Amino acid sequence: MTAADTRTSDDSTTLPLLVALMRRLEATTSLDALNRLYEPTARALLSSPRRRDLLRGTSLGHAVHPPLTDVPIGAWLCTSALDLAGGERARPAAQGLLALGLAAAGPTIVTGIAEWGATSGAERRVGSVHAMTNAVGVGLYGWSLAARLRGGHRAGALLAMAGGVAVSVGGFLGGHLSSARKVSSRHPVFGDDPALL
Repeated sequence: MTAADTRTSDDSTTLPLLVALMRRLEATTSLDALNRLYEPTARALLSSPRRRDLLRGTSLGHAVHPPLTDVPIGAWLCTSALDLAGGERARPAAQGLLALGLAAAGPTIVTGIAEWGATSGAERRVGSVHAMTNAVGVGLYGWSLAARLRGGHRAGALLAMAGGVAVSVGGFLGGHLSSARKVSSRHPVFGDDPALL
């Protein structure tokens, strides 16, 4: 990335590195091919208006995906904390939390697909990379659980930490979508009024 890549449209100020990286990711049209892979799943999932409204939280007036992410992320963070500081006695608890996170990932993924289905352009590209990095994280956590079940706690702990890195990147991208791009189901009363956002 050159200095020119981090400048704003009027070239008067330099953008922070993460902002410049997100702008570049949003403009990467080659990601549209990846989007086409996800679209049939999203279309099938959202084909029923009732199911779409349920998964997007329409009746609640708030997206359900963001709060659902807290369960797997929290469980996995606690898994790694127990791996690092809990000693051998904490291994069953770490394994249980890891399994809880994997179980909670299912509804979290489905509601994420429902939110992604309402996006386009730059937001859809970032959403696809968000999904990919989280899929890598879930895969690593699944591998971690498999290793632990075979008695490989140390390998399982390392795999969980790698999964944590992937999920953290995915979380950053999800935060960008929610905070910077305002991608999320919400009740119309909140609209675009800055005082209400």
